[in-house]
Amino acid sequence: MQYPYVLLNKLTVFLLILTVAVFGILVKLGLWQLARGEEKTRLLAQMEARQSLLPLSFEQLQLKIDKEGVTGYRLQVHATPTSSQIWLLDNQIYQGQVGYLAFQPLQVEAGTPWLLVELGFVAAGSHRDVLPHITPLSGALNIEGRLYQKQINPLSQALMAETGTSIRFQNLNMPEMAKVLGHPVLPVVLQPEQLPSLTLPHPWQPFPLSAQKHWGYALQWFSMAAVFAGLMLWQGIKYVKRHSAQTVANSRSK
Repeated sequence: MQYPYVLLNKLTVFLLILTVAVFGILVKLGLWQLARGEEKTRLLAQMEARQSLLPLSFEQLQLKIDKEGVTGYRLQVHATPTSSQIWLLDNQIYQGQVGYLAFQPLQVEAGTPWLLVELGFVAAGSHRDVLPHITPLSGALNIEGRLYQKQINPLSQALMAETGTSIRFQNLNMPEMAKVLGHPVLPVVLQPEQLPSLTLPHPWQPFPLSAQKHWGYALQWFSMAAVFAGLMLWQGIKYVKRHSAQTVANSRSK
């Protein structure tokens, strides 16, 4: 007995399995982006609550950093620069300008890991081989500001440092930076409220993507899933109609 509306050959089964698999992947990606958006919302609320607390001491920071993320906490330290060498994080954008985010390591207490302080954003020049000049910090400093920890990008996380008077690097990789410096570095950055003799802007972007962007990506994945499902359904209906007409024509010719 023939079923005129269905032809379960190997190609049909394969296409059906492929359709379900692709649709499932698209929906799963949308759900993952929704979960990331909810996580970012929670982290932002947590960060705002932390900024309303009293500043941490350096000892408190060292205790917390081994137990939890410290993005959003405030820190107050008395420190001195370890050297006059500036570190420049490449490919940064601020208010439409391409440039660098400058850093300098500080020593807070002898025998402890160094602390990286953000000096601010500086625009790049017209020639890439000429790095911008930034006056380094010097002498004893009393600094207060907020802390952040960069999330690791699994696709690109190598330091890729170009040594010179200033060090240009591609990713804020603290373990690799510590190897270049020859001294341990805390896996956190201090963004100060103000610095002596420096008035560079300090972009505040503790997370690479906001919750709104994650929700936007989720909508895109769900839309793609809906369009894909509709397209496959339309193709399936066309296939069934075509095969039904062919079956009827064959039966009449007998």
